[in-house]
Amino acid sequence: MRHGDSGRRFDMPTGQRMAMFRTLTRHVIQHGGIQTTEARAKEVQAMVEKMITLGKANTVHARRLALAFIDDRDVVQQLFDTVAPKYAERAGGYTRVVKLGQRKGDAARIARLELV
Repeated sequence: MRHGDSGRRFDMPTGQRMAMFRTLTRHVIQHGGIQTTEARAKEVQAMVEKMITLGKANTVHARRLALAFIDDRDVVQQLFDTVAPKYAERAGGYTRVVKLGQRKGDAARIARLELV
């Protein structure tokens, strides 16, 4: 399996699914958290953790890898300058998934993915 492709397909093509993951990852870094379905939160959690690990490395190579995934210079700048330094002493576990219950319309399980 490729990076970020764990097996959950979310009933969409791979390119569309990866674009969704990139967008959700960008929003978590930008806003400190997102509210989405539980399954999506669990999938995106691994990607956010990887981006923060790249931010902690703070090398040109790590920055380019982060830019290749996120594709937004401002968010990558924020990741490397403000988000990653907060976790300098922490060895992993930068995010948490908080279960919030069920969505009214379709009863999907909703969760909040947030930075610790």
